[in-house]
Amino acid sequence: MPKGFIRYDNVNESYLNRRRLKGSVSWPLLCALGVGAVISGDFSGWNTGLTVGGFWGLAIATVLMAIMYICMIYSIAEMSAALPYAGGFYAFTRYAFGPAAGFICSVSTVIEYVLTPAVIVFYIGSYLNTLLPSIPIFIWWLLSYSIFVIINIRSVELTFKVGLFLTISAAAILAIFFYGALTSGTFSLSLLFNVPPDSGQSATWLPKGWLGVFKSFPYAIWFYLAIEQLPLAAEEANDTATDIPESLIWGTYTLIALALYTLVLNAGVAGGAVAIGKSSTPLADGLKAVFGEGTFTTTLTVLAVTGLVASFHAIIYAYGRIIFSLSRAGYLPRWLSVTSKSYTPARALLVGAVVGLICTAAIQISGQGIVGAALLNMAVFGAVISYALVMISYIKLKISFPELPRPYQSPLGIWGAAVGTVLAILAFFACFSDPIYQPGIWGVAIFLIAAVVYFWFSSRKQLVAQAPEEKAAFLAQR
Repeated sequence: MPKGFIRYDNVNESYLNRRRLKGSVSWPLLCALGVGAVISGDFSGWNTGLTVGGFWGLAIATVLMAIMYICMIYSIAEMSAALPYAGGFYAFTRYAFGPAAGFICSVSTVIEYVLTPAVIVFYIGSYLNTLLPSIPIFIWWLLSYSIFVIINIRSVELTFKVGLFLTISAAAILAIFFYGALTSGTFSLSLLFNVPPDSGQSATWLPKGWLGVFKSFPYAIWFYLAIEQLPLAAEEANDTATDIPESLIWGTYTLIALALYTLVLNAGVAGGAVAIGKSSTPLADGLKAVFGEGTFTTTLTVLAVTGLVASFHAIIYAYGRIIFSLSRAGYLPRWLSVTSKSYTPARALLVGAVVGLICTAAIQISGQGIVGAALLNMAVFGAVISYALVMISYIKLKISFPELPRPYQSPLGIWGAAVGTVLAILAFFACFSDPIYQPGIWGVAIFLIAAVVYFWFSSRKQLVAQAPEEKAAFLAQR
């Protein structure tokens, strides 16, 4: 069935029956998975923003990025209720702008969700290797992927229950640190402002100037990155019209609270903003400063790995669903979307794990620094591209499809999406301002070019008309 330069195949009912998701997940479990996907950002990654922007520079960036995420989550909450399909961002941009735009947006999210766990598992392996150095580090990678991919394949209910446990555990570690920092006397406001100023700048206000605020945007994003994955659970939620919006809203405001506590309290101990900004383990350094050396601190530091594991587990779920939905619709090879007897996308989960392990090995072979930073920065850059596209799609849907049933409506409406889009575009350009991010930008560009080539020569000729995301768009055009 030709449709412009796109060609669609008609499939029978058995095709879709072999590619079904099933579940009845409540909004608290969804919320926990969403927070869990992000919570490792409170353990590390954000702190480099102290070096490039100083405390106030990163603080302003953190608030502005919080506004961007608030604008986005209300927009995608409305679209999730209106278009309750596992494709998430792909479904929204496909409906608004057609197959090519939907594919580009979804490729950006694939970059984010496949690469992020690959980097996280590297740090999990490095962490555990320091505790048990006799075990080769690659064994920890294999064990981590094997355990959590098997959990994801076993059942969606088990996936979400494990996610709840890991998220609560990680949040408890943060809460203990927050309490200790506030009550132990080790926290000092003066430590927040010890980043030396550039020439002509104020040491206590903006030591790196307003350019430092701009450069801090990508690091502030680490406090919130991946909460947007929750629409991918639309076909497995108990009641999509209410559960996805509630989990997005509660999850985002929880993350904002954690971000503010982490930023202030972690930067105000252990040598202050200068030392924490350069640390590869800011929370561990904070725990040592607050509780001192000893068994209690060592135990907390060991348990802190749950923050990494929570995000690793949750984002495995995310890449499984986006690969599944793109495959079901024919954008990726169709065999990837066949589900298991437990109605989970087993093949998509396994292939994503293989790609992730290859990326993790590349980090190890390269000597950790350059490739690891590039892959993490690719995840941020890919995410920012998808954010701008999805909020523009929201505006397009509101204007061009006012009759689309919307069980939930964003209180911010078009203006909220417009503000979020502007902030996403600013974050996009902020990635160019930091040389550290430029290898990641080139990586995303190469990945997107390869995806466009694949779309043009292959997938555009074999899309599936009956895939839910495609079928909904067809009906809207009649």
